[in-house]
Amino acid sequence: MNYKETKAPVSTITYNREALEAPTENIYEAISIIAKRANQINSDLKKELVDKLDEFATYNDSLEEVFENKEQIEVSKFYERLPKPSAIAVEEWLDGKIYHRSPEEDVK
Repeated sequence: MNYKETKAPVSTITYNREALEAPTENIYEAISIIAKRANQINSDLKKELVDKLDEFATYNDSLEEVFENKEQIEVSKFYERLPKPSAIAVEEWLDGKIYHRSPEEDVK
């Protein structure tokens, strides 16, 4: 999924509790699902960032040599400006993009 084109807010906002709990009718279950999705998004973004930063890696024996790479700094700043994974997950939840099911319902 492309997290760079998300419409999630960058700053903190207040959400309507009824809208969050509507799909599950339980606010705790909804928050649990959103939190799991936020963890997935966070690990995806972290892996992507590490892969991009590895392209700029230079391995030196000397710790005193520090290279400032403008492209590396720009990549880091870009990822810092992205919305938080929790905001992206809430936005996906409210848009109905997160699939969830309850094992109790499958048994019935």
